[in-house]
Amino acid sequence: MARGERRRRAVPAEGARAVERAARGGPGRRDGRGGGARGAAGGAALAAVVLSLALGLSGRWALAWYRARRAVTLHSAPPALPPDSSSPAVAPDLFWGTYRPHVYFGMKTRSPKPLLTGLMWAQQGATPGTPKLRHTCEQGDGVGPYGWEFHDGLSFGRQHIQDGALRLTTEFVKRPGGQHGGDWSWRVTVESQASSTSALPLVSLFFYVVTDGQEVLLPEVGAKGQLKFIGGHTSELGDFRFTLLPPTSPGDTAPKYGSYNIFWSSNPGLPLLTEMVKSRLNSWFQHRPPGAPPDRYLGLPGSLKWEDRGPSGQGQFLIQQVTLKVPFSVEFVYESGSAQAGGNQALGQLAGSLLTHALESHAAAFRERFEKTFRLKEKGLSPGEQALGQVALSDLLGGIGYFYGQGLVLPDTGAEGSEQVVDPALFPPVPLFSGVPSRSFFPRGFLWDEGFHQLVVQRWEPRLTREALGHWLGLLNADGWIGREQVLGDEARARVPPEFLVQRAAHANPPTLLLPVAHMLEGGDPADLAFLRRAFPRLHAWFSWLHQSQAGPVPLSYRWRGRDAALPTLLNPKTLPSGLDDYPRASHPSATERHLDLRCWVALGARVLSRLAEQLGEAEAAAELGPLAASLEAEEGLDELHWSAELGVFADFGNHTKAVQLKPRSPQGLVRVVGRPPPRLQYVDALGYITLFPLLLRLLDPNSPRLGPLLDVLADSRHLWSPFGLRSLAASSPFYGQRNSEHDPPYWRGAVWLNVNYLALGALHHYGHLEGPHQAQAAKLHSELRANVVGNVWRQYQATGFLWEQYSDRDGRGMGCRPFHGWTSLVLLVMAEDY
Repeated sequence: MARGERRRRAVPAEGARAVERAARGGPGRRDGRGGGARGAAGGAALAAVVLSLALGLSGRWALAWYRARRAVTLHSAPPALPPDSSSPAVAPDLFWGTYRPHVYFGMKTRSPKPLLTGLMWAQQGATPGTPKLRHTCEQGDGVGPYGWEFHDGLSFGRQHIQDGALRLTTEFVKRPGGQHGGDWSWRVTVESQASSTSALPLVSLFFYVVTDGQEVLLPEVGAKGQLKFIGGHTSELGDFRFTLLPPTSPGDTAPKYGSYNIFWSSNPGLPLLTEMVKSRLNSWFQHRPPGAPPDRYLGLPGSLKWEDRGPSGQGQFLIQQVTLKVPFSVEFVYESGSAQAGGNQALGQLAGSLLTHALESHAAAFRERFEKTFRLKEKGLSPGEQALGQVALSDLLGGIGYFYGQGLVLPDTGAEGSEQVVDPALFPPVPLFSGVPSRSFFPRGFLWDEGFHQLVVQRWEPRLTREALGHWLGLLNADGWIGREQVLGDEARARVPPEFLVQRAAHANPPTLLLPVAHMLEGGDPADLAFLRRAFPRLHAWFSWLHQSQAGPVPLSYRWRGRDAALPTLLNPKTLPSGLDDYPRASHPSATERHLDLRCWVALGARVLSRLAEQLGEAEAAAELGPLAASLEAEEGLDELHWSAELGVFADFGNHTKAVQLKPRSPQGLVRVVGRPPPRLQYVDALGYITLFPLLLRLLDPNSPRLGPLLDVLADSRHLWSPFGLRSLAASSPFYGQRNSEHDPPYWRGAVWLNVNYLALGALHHYGHLEGPHQAQAAKLHSELRANVVGNVWRQYQATGFLWEQYSDRDGRGMGCRPFHGWTSLVLLVMAEDY
């Protein structure tokens, strides 16, 4: 407490020193080349600090204001990606994509003001009242399983969606050409899987186009008042045309009778599209196929009048509804004016048999490339397991999104526990091209997830990984910080509770982006190395911020900032920045804590960046990072700070007692009760994933005396071993399976997680191939653990059709959110034994 009080009292003097440092170009060498963030925002911040001091204001408040400005100022290092890297001129084949992971099917351009397309559907008459309108992926809407059977990340995909007795198949294929990203076509097939065919359901599909500004949509009406096509023009896309083709029987050219409705309005805002369509489904229409009795259905007001005109520049929303009996297929074709003029017109419209051929050709190419890349058939995996691998990859690629917007940032005011109150501020508008953990529950970018995502993506399409890493490094602020959760744009913000919108500039996250960086270094691809050369200043700045800002109480120790306060309702205050959320830490948070996992992450970062600096010839950075890496990898230092002789394993250190539990107290509910012995400074007895981190990140020598005890703990079913993978917390721990509060069930307290099991398998594979006293044990454990993990994920996929967020260590069942196509897709690399 006295230490924190001294730090608070020292802040005013720090204010004067901050001005001096700022005048020299920043608080430190943050950008990897000897300079801090400068430019207009930095100059303005400096001027404001000087002015405030001249006016006699407190230096502490001036420093806080300066820090607040830096928190929302972009880093000055050159970008890792070329200018306009997302434009159709630079990357035409990536301009259009399924970059809206939160909707069941839709495409958009990689642009701050994109042209968006999407699909909604409803089964008419299945329930009384307004039919259930499907649009956005929701955890509890009863749809599922759903996911991509194939998706190559670039130009083709096939997805299956189960909605009750309906099975929808959505397919797309892109065709290059012109200067604006080329053409593309969709095919949506709807079939019934009900046992009876006496009453085939009547289904409405809704195809929509949304603009986000001054762009023009021009519907072209046919002779009978039906919409022939939608013309349009934007500055990025030039002239274009959308055409909804007449429905046919699946796999056939025989036409089927459809009833059409249309609605055209101002763009109400992307989060409001579903509700707008629901509110307009208020008129009854007759579906009258020739020679068949009519059916009633709810449809949109059938008019091409300009409805609900909004403010200028608000954008347009045009939606076409086609209603008919299943089974049927409908094709939706986008044609770029420049692509058509450049030769695509001579190829014929990408529809009908041409579209079928293109889809079949892409599917065959995908299968061939998949086996060549991952060799699952060659390794003896069953056809079902091979299909699981294809789904894991495809769902991950099909979940990549493009986001643009401004996040909310709470600046780092300096000393923890300071009485200073600062309001969140808006970060500058930034783009993000990133995978997402879950289309239904987490359809946005998460920093520590993304490193694991890119381990899979990189094996398939290294260019996509370079794009993703470059975008994430583009989020760097002037200090070198990246927010751990990116909520960018109205659609993303609408799905996040307000209390989770703000990112705190003092809080870190595991630097998992360095995992694919390490793989790039090992691969030696010239394109990867050219990217890493451009990215190095930003990677260095990010690592330097982590190393400095999360420094612990003694040299070469580290502590996650941002643990929850010790509230009376919490069994163990969570550590969200660590990514392991409710994994038990010291029972009483304090500045004395030393976090084992964080030290290992920093050691990994120093090792990777030191090697990168040497390879790039960055002598100054190599001279700084090399000794740091050597110090962090020295086992005597790790032992001194984290080896507990009493526990016989590595552990966190802090103010801790095991004598805590939740007990019912009226009227508060469950309340934490601390018994005896009282907390004291000691190693934290919480055997689990954190215990293994020196092993997981391969920081131990194969002859290390600490390797054997970690392998023994890992292999012991009383502790971490289960038939379904390694559990996150030992079954012997008093925290195992325990709630953290009355409303907060266990998360990282026993369940099996694929990302850490992948790290464990990689480490076992590594030590199983190095000579040493534990080589045979590591190799045997790798073989057994791989079989357990793959077998359980495959069984659960067979049973449910989903990859899951986590798996029960008791019976293997999938738990948490689904589909979780993020790091659970690592099961593919486990099958391929690619670590």
